[in-house]
Amino acid sequence: MDDDVLLAATRTGVARASIEADGTWVVDRPFTHDRVHCLGVGRPRGTVVFAGTERLGVARSDDRGGTWVSCGPLPRPVRSLAVSPHDPDTVYAGVRPAAIFQSTDGGATWNELVGLRRVRSRRLWFSPVSPFTPYVHAIAVSPTTPGVVVAGIEFGAVVRSADGGLTWSGHRPGALRDCHSLCFHASDGSRVYEGGYGGAASSCDAGLTWSSPRDGLDRRYGWAVAADPARPDVCYVSASPGPGRAHGSKPAEAFVFRRVGSGTWEALGGGLPQPLDHMPYALVTDPRRPGVITAALANGDVWRSLDLGDTWSRIPADLPPLDTMVIA
Repeated sequence: MDDDVLLAATRTGVARASIEADGTWVVDRPFTHDRVHCLGVGRPRGTVVFAGTERLGVARSDDRGGTWVSCGPLPRPVRSLAVSPHDPDTVYAGVRPAAIFQSTDGGATWNELVGLRRVRSRRLWFSPVSPFTPYVHAIAVSPTTPGVVVAGIEFGAVVRSADGGLTWSGHRPGALRDCHSLCFHASDGSRVYEGGYGGAASSCDAGLTWSSPRDGLDRRYGWAVAADPARPDVCYVSASPGPGRAHGSKPAEAFVFRRVGSGTWEALGGGLPQPLDHMPYALVTDPRRPGVITAALANGDVWRSLDLGDTWSRIPADLPPLDTMVIA
């Protein structure tokens, strides 16, 4: 674990925690120019990282978050990012009002994927949060088929493209309309996972159809999702009773849940507080480390399990409070 770097999106920029040779963690703030809503990392080792901001568009780091430069400007707040696992220069940015921009030159220039404007049901998209303007909250790119992209609009839809974003479907059957997060499995392009209002949903056909089993999942407000890189049947979601608990001043009463195959959801303990006072805003797995799952909480605490969530220990990284995301 000596190459760990944690990057946190915060209201005052990007915070970076790195581990020293003696095992201690050092936290600095290499980007403090704007509020950061989201982060996107390229494979295989996460050297190139992008940050989506409120006013400045997208920033780029070529050294795992150590230094940052501004990319080509975007005219709207950037709320989600995805870097293609096939080409680190191909980046998707989801913005408010709901639109998706694409860069094929590492962020230097951006073009809107205007096909999203033609989704016939988009007039029904409506954000529950003032100013009630829908936005693209999540984007994920297939690890096996470069043209397959899924996107989630908060309280709107989960839509899918099979041609790299030129054209888009309407809302996919069975997916959660109030989407908070999406991810493909690291290597199995047929498996996609969603967290949103209603808990969690998953797809076994690359996002065409979805199901949302709730057995054992006693919280309806799902947020972050992840899946084990070696076992697509092992997936995780963080969930709390509702948005007021998840994002408000009262204890979140949240859990990290795990589901294996067609089994029931299980609230994880093993050293992880039950319930959690702060919402797990991110669940992160690493293709190089099967069995390892990292949970980053809203207050900056980071917990890690090395055994598929059976036991947990807190990482003494002491990150500042998060906005909505962290990347390991």
